[in-house]
Amino acid sequence: MTASFDWSAGYPSRRLPVFGNNVVSTSHPRAAQAGLSMIAKGGNAVDAAIAAAAVMAIVEPCSNGLGSDAFCILWDGKGLHGLNASGFSPAAWTPDYFRAKYGADAKTLPQRGWDAVTVPGAVASWVALSERFGKLPFADLMEPAIAIAERGFLVSTNVQHKWAAAATLPQLTSQPGFREVFLPKGRAPFVGEHVTMPGAARALRLIGETKGEAFYRGEIADALEANAKANGGALTAADMAAYAPDWVTPVAQDYRGYTVHEIPPNGQGITALMALGILSHFDLQGFSADGVEAQHLQIEAIKLAFADVYRYVADPRAMEISPADMLDADYLASRARLIDPRRAQRFAPGNPVRGGTIYLTAADASGMMVSFIQSNYQGFGSGVVLPEWGVSLQNRGFGFSLNPERANVVAPRKRPFQTIIPGFLTKGGQPVMSFGVMGGNMQPQGHVQTLVRMLDFAQNPQAACDAPRWRFDEGLSINLEPGNSPELLDGLAALGHEVAVLNDTYQDFGAGQFIWRMGDPAVEGYAAASDPRRDGQAAVS
Repeated sequence: MTASFDWSAGYPSRRLPVFGNNVVSTSHPRAAQAGLSMIAKGGNAVDAAIAAAAVMAIVEPCSNGLGSDAFCILWDGKGLHGLNASGFSPAAWTPDYFRAKYGADAKTLPQRGWDAVTVPGAVASWVALSERFGKLPFADLMEPAIAIAERGFLVSTNVQHKWAAAATLPQLTSQPGFREVFLPKGRAPFVGEHVTMPGAARALRLIGETKGEAFYRGEIADALEANAKANGGALTAADMAAYAPDWVTPVAQDYRGYTVHEIPPNGQGITALMALGILSHFDLQGFSADGVEAQHLQIEAIKLAFADVYRYVADPRAMEISPADMLDADYLASRARLIDPRRAQRFAPGNPVRGGTIYLTAADASGMMVSFIQSNYQGFGSGVVLPEWGVSLQNRGFGFSLNPERANVVAPRKRPFQTIIPGFLTKGGQPVMSFGVMGGNMQPQGHVQTLVRMLDFAQNPQAACDAPRWRFDEGLSINLEPGNSPELLDGLAALGHEVAVLNDTYQDFGAGQFIWRMGDPAVEGYAAASDPRRDGQAAVS
């Protein structure tokens, strides 16, 4: 019987980094434990990350699932590798397809339902990572998630908070399969309530046995097509079968003697790189880490970066300019000169042309480090669920534009603009830290704020993770997390920022996981930081 406790946070707590030779850091302890168990079986950090990701698809369904997309950056002991496992649009999608259904004056794609669903990429990412870098049989990596889905788990506080919020949204609860899988009692589960996912267990077992083939070219793909057809969607089994993730070279930006790496577009990781390139023209160390001056400069740099990213970033095949153009040193220097230390501004895009997401990270004693992110987007994603398979589908199609002048305009089998971004830090060509922050457009903002704290102000990863944050949305609007000082609020307001303090830190200010390499992984090991905003846990051995 569930105890009638007040499950909200009690008193402020002070966390410290944890240390170990093998580390798995996630936003749920069951996933961290599952990952570490793979290392105990003789697996490596990639095996650990895949097992943890599969568990996260079960225990945090408000953020990700078997129908998610994913990205990864990993260090294999010799070099960095990037994986873009974001899905593409159905072959039938064009601007005319949506205008015929939603009106000639439609400006955006639907936020929920089948017409927001692109091909899911997460399962393909697990398979690709396992085949190229894993040590254990792929089916073994699914075992912890299968067991949890069958036997059940107790719903954690933060997960229940988001689950309950979703249960109030008719645009989610009206979607096919949503109530059957996520509201079987007519309500969201309570904190500590026991929940099982039998459909997902069945899917995971088949995914493990077929190395994902059943998902993309078998029973599950056929079920997705049938459900889409029955509910007015365009996704087909042929779309599923045509999909494959892409191995990519991460884009990079030097900052304070280190190099920060992100997945290139169609993701927004380049936002963080542009902002850091702009900030490199300012002496932040001359200010207080939590002072008005340092925070104002970071906010303005982020605003400048977003102005360009929202204008230019899309599927790389459709971009009119390249990531190299956007990261050009002279261009970023010119953008830095637009910042006025004495006032907040609204910024337009420049011209760079020359002439409910989960994040996890794992590292092992051999030196392999994995930075992995997986998301349904906007909580439960599209709201569409296949009850017999427990597959909840993302709504990444909502990231497309219907404006034909935009590089991100919807087109057949095209990747939309993506918000999820894993990060990686190196120095002198050697690995230093795998890291990531969750939460829509908070992700690059979180990357910048935590890296500035570590690299400019020498704060340890846990302190940088715990420090109160700000979030820019649009115009001059800035949201502050509770814990920021009244002096910062007043100081930013005096510079012209429109400042509001928001109490809902889970929804608005992200959460992160960080693994910092201390030296030889077999000897000195790693320091791991996990975010209390989202029940972050690091399992070490």
